[in-house]
Amino acid sequence: MEQYEPDRLTPAQVAAMRRSFRSGRAALTRRSLLRASAGGVLAVGGLGALSACGIPPAGKTQGGTSTQDFSAKEKVVNFSNWPEYIDVDDSGKHHPTLDTFARRTGIKVKYTEDINDNNEFFGKIKPQLAAGQDTGRDLIVLTDWLAARLIRLGWVQKLDPSNLPHAFANLSAQFRSPDWDPGRAYSYPWQGIDTVIAFNKKALDGIEVRSVSDLLDNPKLKGRVGFLSEMRDSVGMTMLDMGKDPAKFTDDDFDAVMARLQKAVDKGQIRRFTGNDYTSDLTKGDLAACVAWGGDVVQLKADSPDVDYVIPDSGYMTSTDNLLIPNKARHKSNAERLIDFYYEPEQAAALAAYINYVSPVDGVKDHLAKIDKSAANNPLIIPDKAMAAKSHAFRSLTQKEETAYEEKFAKLTGA
Repeated sequence: MEQYEPDRLTPAQVAAMRRSFRSGRAALTRRSLLRASAGGVLAVGGLGALSACGIPPAGKTQGGTSTQDFSAKEKVVNFSNWPEYIDVDDSGKHHPTLDTFARRTGIKVKYTEDINDNNEFFGKIKPQLAAGQDTGRDLIVLTDWLAARLIRLGWVQKLDPSNLPHAFANLSAQFRSPDWDPGRAYSYPWQGIDTVIAFNKKALDGIEVRSVSDLLDNPKLKGRVGFLSEMRDSVGMTMLDMGKDPAKFTDDDFDAVMARLQKAVDKGQIRRFTGNDYTSDLTKGDLAACVAWGGDVVQLKADSPDVDYVIPDSGYMTSTDNLLIPNKARHKSNAERLIDFYYEPEQAAALAAYINYVSPVDGVKDHLAKIDKSAANNPLIIPDKAMAAKSHAFRSLTQKEETAYEEKFAKLTGA
């Protein structure tokens, strides 16, 4: 096992530097784009527009449409993903894991980083999917709320378990059965996204922060607290703090959270609601503490010795980015083989070392330790059982709920 000297950059740090030099801390930018307006256009106006076009509304599962599979004759997979969301070699031009897959299977992966925003990408593929046409993509990566929407619309294909032995065996328990895709019949997680509490030790100056209540109620933190502009994360974390379950809440529960957050806004406790731009305020100490995304915190801790995080006793929120096969995709079996490839722990470790988000693959830790011991021991990348047990997911919303909740949250945040 390779050992790293204390003053030597780990592969993850080198990768983070490369990302930063190329596109200004692209992983953080990707987070902001990924989470931007998770309801937004789609939640407020999207479904009305879908219905007006004769497209079935969300909630009426039609089942994915199978089509002729050309995998045996055409050794290719067309894979669309987010920028900076896969391993890259030192040249920045090749993806080692995709190269390994091609050598092993003879299947070439045409990899495209053309997903910059969930809503934007949905608008790009919606006309073809609504018309029952091939999108030109065999595999796509979408955040859970949009993955749920496509499944309910019947626009993605049901997966063949016989092509996914590693995925079935190695998927971590906390990701196995979301309410929007029980048993993972249509999707598998690409990566998990944790929501935690981050803080600047120097800015806190001895003040203890261990819960959302500390953020909302400690007068010593007035004007130095940040919450996220992503409704599911800020509301979910507050629900947990109030003893409510984000997987089972009612309208009254949601309104109780809104009232509590509104009180904190009115008294000036919350400085602002942000996308990933909280990162600069946190490192400078303008924010003493905030609700934050774990993938950001991993990088911020490497950059600043003052930044740290805590998992509240009440728990934390987790969401996922998910691999799906659109209707009419030409190479379904090839795409399933690629999904299964990334559920081999060795390949998942190579991915985790570069990305630094939560790996959804059991057995990855030992392989990751051979690449980067610090990453393997980081619970924000490889949650231990105790941390995984505190993980909670925000339940699926109906169209009516999504519209109402997003409007209330937008009013609260001033969006």
